[in-house]
Amino acid sequence: MAAAFADLHTDAGLSNLEEYLSNKTFISGNEISKDDVKVYAAVPKKPSGGFPNVSRWYDSIASVLAGRFPGEAVGVRIGGPAAAAAAPAASGATPKEEDDDDLDLFGDETEEEKKAAEVRETAKASSKKKESGKSSVLMDVKPWDDETDMKKLEEAVRSIEMPGLFWGASKLVPVGYGIKKLQIMMTIVDDLVSVDDLVEERLTVEPCNEYVQSCDIVAFNKI
Repeated sequence: MAAAFADLHTDAGLSNLEEYLSNKTFISGNEISKDDVKVYAAVPKKPSGGFPNVSRWYDSIASVLAGRFPGEAVGVRIGGPAAAAAAPAASGATPKEEDDDDLDLFGDETEEEKKAAEVRETAKASSKKKESGKSSVLMDVKPWDDETDMKKLEEAVRSIEMPGLFWGASKLVPVGYGIKKLQIMMTIVDDLVSVDDLVEERLTVEPCNEYVQSCDIVAFNKI
């Protein structure tokens, strides 16, 4: 059975609510609901110390509402009983219709909100799908000759930064005649990095081509 309260602007009405809240945290159930909001609206202000249960409940509801409506209130004036009685007649609405039109602070999502949520979820899924397409690449980077500073060559290679490119481990591998090549691992996001463009537009042009003569892909594996 639904709880009923009356005259919450009086001590008698508050006493009834005080007794009701003696073993409850909220009006209905174990969490705040529209029932709490309706009763809260009927209590003009926080009760005095003579109603500890009501005061505790009032503070809880007030804190929740303050979090949902952080804007600064400047105050409004509500008309008396006569104005309230005249409102339904002027609009042609019955009291039941007026009640249905009350502000629903905890209502269901509107169609617009649901569509917006679906768009956000689709965008997130698309983003995750793009990021999941990755490859592991092993590349040989060859110097011009045996006099090329291989330390500076590696520094030049690793200085290349772009979205979706992650340099990994490396080592120097003897080629012959005192020449060594740099063998280096990298992980790329397929939709963001083209290995061909990386080689042709970054690794074998200035300033890297001062040290880099050519590049070869040794292994290319999807992750």
